[in-house]
Amino acid sequence: MGLTKYLRDAWKKPDIKLLRARMIDWRRGEAIVKVDKPLRLDRARSLGYKAKKGVVVVRIRLKRGGHKRTRPNKARRTKRLHIRKNLRLNYKEIAEQRVARKYVNMEVLNSYMIGKDGIHYFYEVILIDGMRPEIKNDKQLGPVVKSPKKRSLRAITSTSRKARGLRNSPVKSPKVRPSLRANRRRGN
Repeated sequence: MGLTKYLRDAWKKPDIKLLRARMIDWRRGEAIVKVDKPLRLDRARSLGYKAKKGVVVVRIRLKRGGHKRTRPNKARRTKRLHIRKNLRLNYKEIAEQRVARKYVNMEVLNSYMIGKDGIHYFYEVILIDGMRPEIKNDKQLGPVVKSPKKRSLRAITSTSRKARGLRNSPVKSPKVRPSLRANRRRGN
C-alpha cells in the first residue's frame, strides 16, 4: 500500500475545518488561480498529472445554482419570459471551458472537484503546454497534444464525453452518435 491509497482514503472523509478555512481564502481571491501543486495529488495523478515542465494546475471558482436566462427589460415576450434555462453542460465542463478561454496557449487535460460550499463549486483543472518538448515526447501526454486543439471547447474531454453519453455502447444507445442534433436531423 503506497501513499496514493492513504491520500484517497483521506479525501473520502476530509478535515472539514481545514477545508472550510481554505474555501474562505479561495472565496476572497480571484476566480481563476494558478496553483503550485494539486490539492488532491492522488486524483490528479490518476487523471494524467505529472510533476514536469509544461504541466500546470489551475483552481477555479464557479457559482452554484440554476443557470438562469435574463428577463427582457421591455415589451411583451411570451417565449422569453421564462428565466429557467437548462444547459446541456455540467459545472465541470463550464469550469474547463472558462480555464481554456483564459489560458489560450494550453490544452485542458482533465479536471476534478476539490470542494463546494453554499454558493460556489471549486475545481482544479490540469493543463498541458503542447509546445514544450517534454510534453511532445511524453508517451501519455504526447497524443493529446497532437490531436486537434481546443478539446474542452469542442466537448471531447472526458467530462464532456460522459455528459454527452459517449461512454455507452453504440448498440445500447444508438441515438447519441454522431450527436443528438445530427441524429434528430436525420429524421429519427
